[in-house]
Amino acid sequence: MSTRMPVVFSGHGSPIIAIENNEITEGMASVGRYITEHYGKPKAILSISAHWYTDGTYVQSAPIPRQVYDMYGFPAELYAVKYPVHGDEELTAKVQNLLGDQVSVNDSWGIDHGTWTVLVHMFPKADIPVVQLSVNGRLSAAQSYAIGKKLTALRDKGYLIFGSGNVVHNLMRVEWDNDGGTPMTLRFNKEITDAVLSAKKDIVIHYDQLQDTSYAVPTPDHFLPLLYCLGATEGDQVKVFNNICNLGSMAMTGYLFETDANA
Repeated sequence: MSTRMPVVFSGHGSPIIAIENNEITEGMASVGRYITEHYGKPKAILSISAHWYTDGTYVQSAPIPRQVYDMYGFPAELYAVKYPVHGDEELTAKVQNLLGDQVSVNDSWGIDHGTWTVLVHMFPKADIPVVQLSVNGRLSAAQSYAIGKKLTALRDKGYLIFGSGNVVHNLMRVEWDNDGGTPMTLRFNKEITDAVLSAKKDIVIHYDQLQDTSYAVPTPDHFLPLLYCLGATEGDQVKVFNNICNLGSMAMTGYLFETDANA
């Protein structure tokens, strides 16, 4: 069993995924089972969610972070979902130590739907502490990658680095009657996935140079968590899961990065 925890980036899409049972949720669940089987239960999870998009870099310290239902107009069943995780004081302190004056504590937020709608499938027992790190909207893709790089050491201490966003996320161009992706979505998703698989990190960092960026990433909030995750990897092998595009302009693609794929 490997001692270095993997890194996971997952697409999350609509919050309704929390109460669905389909190919995508099974993909999420399978990643959680794989991690537990091959690496053991993570000591805690550092979650980098697109939905805590801030004007600085913040980390949570609350012993019991509140569950944020940051979505509107969904069935009551979704708001009844509980994911009652604890925080982790030690993980918060380690993030502060690694990032220094680049980060400050902020407990005004909580565990938002970018985190809990995925983790409720990956780790349904809610028995692993979770600490959220904000996505700093002031940082470039390269700077976001650099933050992730500084967090790499957490992996050797039993912590799982988890990013939640979408490779393609354009709510203004959603096609509700489209079960697949548009040509722009499929092309951009493939280019990013090919770059991740071949460790061509510069392509991902400079995603704004790709043909379909203005369509696929109209705002950086859902893409940047991938850069944080990518920064925390070096020479890792990659497994792709949920390589599925839907609603025309959404990609649910996820990546599992691990140092030893045969752990």
